[in-house]
Amino acid sequence: MTKGVRNLVAAAAAAAALASCAQAQTAQTIPDDQTVRNIVLVHGAFADGSGWRGVYDELTSRGYRVSVVQNPLTSFEDDVNSTRRVLARQDGPVILVGHSYGGAVITETGVDPNVAGLVYVAAFAPDVGESLGGLLEQIPPPGLIVDPSPDGFGFVDMETFKDGFAGDTTGADAAFLRDSQGPIALSIFATPVTQAAWRTKPTWSIVATQDRAIDPRLLRQMAERTGGETVEVEASHVPYLTQSRAVADVIDRAARSASQSAASAPN
Repeated sequence: MTKGVRNLVAAAAAAAALASCAQAQTAQTIPDDQTVRNIVLVHGAFADGSGWRGVYDELTSRGYRVSVVQNPLTSFEDDVNSTRRVLARQDGPVILVGHSYGGAVITETGVDPNVAGLVYVAAFAPDVGESLGGLLEQIPPPGLIVDPSPDGFGFVDMETFKDGFAGDTTGADAAFLRDSQGPIALSIFATPVTQAAWRTKPTWSIVATQDRAIDPRLLRQMAERTGGETVEVEASHVPYLTQSRAVADVIDRAARSASQSAASAPN
């Protein structure tokens, strides 16, 4: 065996040992008897699942199995079906998390029997028969401007993107979000939800106090209506990016609370 090969073998063995140690430490983060270990993250409009990376890293380091939905944003039905496919892949109870428009998606899909709780992150929480457009008419967004395209999709206005969508990010991060944004079918804003999972599932809501895409007053109004716990964070519309640990803490608390409820339920 050459010296180079011996070095590769030694490095591989060391890496394996470190990985084993890391796995052992991670396994200790969540109690052995905790029921809810699965987290499903659903992104909102003008974005994709990669924005959840900070929250993903926080939760996986605590021992959770995290899945990230990639919504096509082509219709409400398409996004609901995308989320249902990911839910079907879970091996047990789930905390379902939605950001912004993703809140409507989890409101519709959260009736799945495996969903143990819902977390709304600067998100819409519509009731049955309500649409996002209708909610926004009640309290319009203070800073978000959407440019429609001829084929019925929309982008956030390029010039006002940072102020309206990601005010507390760096200029470079805001520019990347602006230039990588995914267009959403504007018909989605007129589509009413047919299920309201927050009426039957435990719910947590994060209100971003500096949000200019959804007015914080509307976020508080919807959060209060769900009857669940509300946490306020000083952030723009993207707290999952700028306050990822705080968001992960709420999700972690939701999972632990759901686990305790399951453990105390009569057999």
